[in-house]
Amino acid sequence: MRPLAGRATDGLRPSAGVASELAAIFGAVWRRSLKVRVVSSTVVLSSTVVLVLGMVLQAQLAQRLIDSKTQAALAQAENSRGLVESELGAVDPTSASLAGRLTTTVDRLTNPDPTGTPAATTNAGAYEPVLVDGGGPPGVAGTGQEIGPLEDVPSVLRSAVERGAFAYKITTVRRGSTSVITLAVGMPVASAGRTMQLYLLFPLTAEQRTLTLVQSTLVLGGVVLLVLIAGIASLVTRQVVVPVRQAAEVAERFAHGHLDERIPVVGEDDMARLGTSFNEMAASIQRQIRQLEEFGELQRGFTSDVSHELRTPLTTVRMAADLLYDSRDKLHPALHRPAELLVSELDRFEALLADLLEISRLDAGVAELSAETVDVRVTAAHAAASVSAVANRAGTPLELALPAAEVLAEIDPRRVERIVRNLLTNALDHGEGRPVQLTVAADSEAVAVLVRDHGIGLQPGQQDLVFTRFWRGDPSRDRRTGGTGLGLSISLEDARLHGGWLQAWGEPGWGSAFRLTLPRSRDTVLTGSPLPLGPDNAPGDSPRQDTPPAPDTAVPAGPGRQ
Repeated sequence: MRPLAGRATDGLRPSAGVASELAAIFGAVWRRSLKVRVVSSTVVLSSTVVLVLGMVLQAQLAQRLIDSKTQAALAQAENSRGLVESELGAVDPTSASLAGRLTTTVDRLTNPDPTGTPAATTNAGAYEPVLVDGGGPPGVAGTGQEIGPLEDVPSVLRSAVERGAFAYKITTVRRGSTSVITLAVGMPVASAGRTMQLYLLFPLTAEQRTLTLVQSTLVLGGVVLLVLIAGIASLVTRQVVVPVRQAAEVAERFAHGHLDERIPVVGEDDMARLGTSFNEMAASIQRQIRQLEEFGELQRGFTSDVSHELRTPLTTVRMAADLLYDSRDKLHPALHRPAELLVSELDRFEALLADLLEISRLDAGVAELSAETVDVRVTAAHAAASVSAVANRAGTPLELALPAAEVLAEIDPRRVERIVRNLLTNALDHGEGRPVQLTVAADSEAVAVLVRDHGIGLQPGQQDLVFTRFWRGDPSRDRRTGGTGLGLSISLEDARLHGGWLQAWGEPGWGSAFRLTLPRSRDTVLTGSPLPLGPDNAPGDSPRQDTPPAPDTAVPAGPGRQ
């Protein structure tokens, strides 16, 4: 028995899979198609209404047919009782001819009368009589006898009639191999000294045929009505859904950059007003986008031109400043400090000019990535060494956590070193003298560099200002590195050139963390990071998951503080 059960279960699995697939397809169509939902809901509700109305109509019609049949049968029963009583009223209950007279009476009820009209075919329809002689009074000869199919008469009806009641009951009788619903009417019959009962059996075959015809008519009419309702609902819904779907397609193309897309406007109805409003909104957005593009082009051009134009005078000033600085011992002692300040500020100016030129190249899309396979540990160590003098002056320990094994990745070492250096100088500026950790980790697909400080952290609401150019989290603070406000913006663009992420986390009093995640090969798409972004026990709903940043923002919260 067990193998049979197993084969039966295996046979059911494909059908269950097909059913689940069909359910999934229907669910997807239901969620995506307004037309399907409207038409389906209309058909289901209409089917419920039609079903309820059909059942009510059928029940009312069946009751009317039964009531009419019952009234006609009772009237016929009264007439038949009168006929039987007239036939048997003068019969001697002790005569030997009583049995013959009973048979003659039943024949009068079932056979044609002298006028040729069948006595058993009346307004109540055909019927079958049953005459029962219950026997004479005590001391009178004769035994009870019956004429007709007494076994078809329900025992409940016989008991009621034997007690002298006029009663009727619907029952089911067998006629060969079929069952026939029958209305049985019974009544006592007055006779000369004998107890007699008369029963009339009225088949309800005609009423059954009528109900069957009505049922089929109702079903056919209901189906036709539902088809018409579905067609009407589909047509009406189409008039609404098609313009909405067309508007959605136009809006989707518009969102993908096709700014000339517009909704065709036909008529003056609500959908036409919607299309007009959308077109006006699209035209306004297009104008503003073009204005922003023109402004951006002017800004980039201005930045690039100014940066290039400043290089020549800056070179001249640098040569003069270096000459003064080298000869400061021959100058008046009061001029020593100005010479040093001149060289220091020229260094900051050159750094700002270099950042502006880099931003111009990134904005123009001409920045190139010179990728090569290098050990990321070496690149991170070089970046840490370049800021070690600043860390020593600030009294901030730099703690490096590097893997023991090589961490090879296909990167541009110059750009990655610049990213890490910017993150470290940013942490030194806001680390409050507490240790700054630099951690490198890798897995089979990605390499991550995490810079963590324990300083002032991030204030609520600063997440939207992450890596904004020239924005500073706290402009009033003393700065040690002389940053330009462009370092983290350039770092973000460098990370994007590698196909990587640059993400930030911070909480007031808990410090901040910046995580750079890069693919180990250029053809790898990042799906996670080897390092968590923030501590698990930090307060707030901070982004600590190893998942890609949002497509539009690209980088979670963090102040552009460099």
